[in-house]
Amino acid sequence: MESSQDIQSNRIVIIGAGLGALYAALTLAPRPVVMISPDPLGQGASSAWAQGGVAAAMDESDSPEAHAIDTTRAGAGTVDAEVAALVTREAREHILDLTMLGAPFDRTEDGGYVMSREAAHSFARVVRVKGDQAGAEIMRALIERVRATPSIQVIEGVLAEGLEVRDGTVTGVRLISSAPEGSAAVLLRGSAVLMAGGGSAGLYAITTNPPRIRGQALGMAARAGAEIADAEFVQFHPTAMDVGEDPAPLATEALRGEGAILVNATDERFMLDEHPDAELAPRDVVARAIFAQSQAGKRPLLDARAAIGADITTLFPAVSSACARNGIDPTQEPIPVAAAAHYHMGGIATDLDGRSSLAGLWACGECASTGLHGANRLASNGLLEALVYARRAAEDIARAQRVTHEVAPVHLELPPGGEGADPALVASLRQCMTRNVGVVRNADGLRTALREIAALCAKQPNCESFQNICTAAAMIAAAALMREESRGAHERSDFPETLPALAHRSRLTWDAAKTLRDSLLEAPLSHPETP
Repeated sequence: MESSQDIQSNRIVIIGAGLGALYAALTLAPRPVVMISPDPLGQGASSAWAQGGVAAAMDESDSPEAHAIDTTRAGAGTVDAEVAALVTREAREHILDLTMLGAPFDRTEDGGYVMSREAAHSFARVVRVKGDQAGAEIMRALIERVRATPSIQVIEGVLAEGLEVRDGTVTGVRLISSAPEGSAAVLLRGSAVLMAGGGSAGLYAITTNPPRIRGQALGMAARAGAEIADAEFVQFHPTAMDVGEDPAPLATEALRGEGAILVNATDERFMLDEHPDAELAPRDVVARAIFAQSQAGKRPLLDARAAIGADITTLFPAVSSACARNGIDPTQEPIPVAAAAHYHMGGIATDLDGRSSLAGLWACGECASTGLHGANRLASNGLLEALVYARRAAEDIARAQRVTHEVAPVHLELPPGGEGADPALVASLRQCMTRNVGVVRNADGLRTALREIAALCAKQPNCESFQNICTAAAMIAAAALMREESRGAHERSDFPETLPALAHRSRLTWDAAKTLRDSLLEAPLSHPETP
């Protein structure tokens, strides 16, 4: 799509404004950077909503090796062992770095870090802030540093909608206004592009993600030709609050780490029969159990009364606040919960330095797929991965770029025109994903999803933002259709077994996904025979 004007800059362009984007920008200083943020800094990014914390082996009894083993075990056979070893080894260093940058981690009386144990961890190794405020507080500390760093320019209220690719190299980013009415596009060329634009879980109707996090980064990169890895693996958080809000508030896993239990409307504690670790089983196990309770009409509930009681208001203020605005007193009654799309293990395939398959494009954070999470992310490894790969990508970009001196700031004037994504079409797409590509999938539903996504996509062909969303949804559905087994967060009711031959990561391009989709569009719909 043509842009109304081109802007040439020697700045490194960072798409996104979450933890990975901020940390990368600070790592790149004093090299000139421009960050593209659709919302005011600190708003709209998933990082700010993260409650649990950052996983790191900080205790003397723990070790990076044990952390890597837990990561690999949770990932159900598709974790890249080299990546797991690297990330867990670097974890402690990043906690200390964040502390130096001002992150106010909870500390013990003797100065140590307060550690929580979360699902599938063999140790209490999740470093937290004010109980359930880790993401917001870490973001606040980094934003303060970014605002005080002269080499970092932040442009707020602007959305990336496409990548310019010349001779196989990403050379620029098309930008529009993030306001509902949109704008005509402006092409910003930079010395390198780091994609840090968030995940894809907001593609689902029931999600814990901020409203803008709907696969735009993945879709944009895929449409430009980047390889996508592990797109089928979407993690559903077991305990989103089932209170009718969109997005659904999160009842952090740390509640279960503190002893909260899962019961249903008949007061049956159903996880005891599901897994030896009961409420602290891997997320995919707990999510499927909660989904099954919901499907059976048994109303799953999280009961923190006996384990936490009145302390919930001070230990978990975000949870308490969400309960209060929905008329729930968690000290006197259990919290209704549902499985909600929470985190995308898949994304833009990267190497150890955050490089994508396209020259000139790096990726970090949830929009990237590094191989750390495999088929099921270990709790609180998400923020850790964002930190590790933000720094690694930034250092690799720094090695590749010679621009170290101060350059002029970017001046954007977004002309009127263009069109924003139709909210009704986006809502239909999200319902389609929840209905057909959710906690439990099958071939018929996935084929239906690909057909429905194609039909929705055709209704707004000139809106790049909507095309990005549709592309991300189609990549997830296509990868899920191609993986004919159940593994980790990917559950196929028609292929319930986990197959050793498929214990590897998936790789998919948009061209290949389109070929699969188009073959379904050309095939006649099957109808059951009438008697």
